[in-house]
Amino acid sequence: MAQKEIFYKDKKFEINYEILNIKNEKNIIFLHGWGSSKDVMKAAFKEYLKDFRHIYLDMPGFGKSLNTQILTTKDYANIVELFLEKLNFKKDIIVGHSFGGKVATLLEPKLLVLLSSAGIIEKKPFRVKAKIFLYKLLKPFGSRRLREFFVSRDVKKMDENMYETFKNVVDEDFSSIFANYKKDALIFWGRDDRATSLDSGKKIASLIKKSRFFEFDGDHYFFLKNAKSISQKIEEEYENI
Repeated sequence: MAQKEIFYKDKKFEINYEILNIKNEKNIIFLHGWGSSKDVMKAAFKEYLKDFRHIYLDMPGFGKSLNTQILTTKDYANIVELFLEKLNFKKDIIVGHSFGGKVATLLEPKLLVLLSSAGIIEKKPFRVKAKIFLYKLLKPFGSRRLREFFVSRDVKKMDENMYETFKNVVDEDFSSIFANYKKDALIFWGRDDRATSLDSGKKIASLIKKSRFFEFDGDHYFFLKNAKSISQKIEEEYENI
C-alpha cells in the first residue's frame, strides 16, 4: 500500500492506494461504493484480469484516505482524475460499484464497468418519506442529537463533513449523464439487490447506448461471488473495442 498527495481546490488529499501487476501497461481502476473501501474490490478481483495493471484506491473519507471537506460526486471524480494524472495512468477500464459507478461514469474511461451503480432515483417507502418530512419539520428546533435520532445507523457514524457529503450525493439523478454517455459500457447487477434495484440497472442499460447488461444471482455485493465471470466478460469486451 502507498499514499499519494493530491491538491484540489487548495486542499490536500492523501489518497491511499495499492497496485497489482505493476509491470503491465493496460490499466484497470477499481472504485468502491459508499461506506466501503478498496479492500472489498481487491478481494473480488485480485485473482483475475491478469493482463491488466490493477489500481485500487480508497476515495476521500473511506478506508485509509481521510477527508475533512464537504464534497460532491463531481469533486470525487476530479480528485480521482488528478490522482491518475499524477501517476501517469491512462483510463483504460474503470470498474465502479454503487457510488463508485457514478464517479466512474464522470471519468469516461475507454471501457466503463458498472456494478450495481447508483444514479437512478428510486421511490422511497411511505415510512421513509414520513421520517424525512418529520425530520425537516423539526430540524430548525433541533441539534445534532435530533439528527442522530432520525438517521440510519451507518449515517450516525459519519463525521459532519461526510454527512453533508452524503446529503450531496445520495439522491442525485444521473439519468441525463447516463443518456449522454458515448463510450462503451458493461453493466452488471445482482437480482436480489435491495440498495440499487434491478429495475434501476435495466434503466441505466437502456440509457447508455453502447452498453451490455448482465444479471447475476446475489445482492448489492453480488460481484464478490461472480468476479470470475465478470472478469471474463470485461476481457472479451475490451478486446473488441
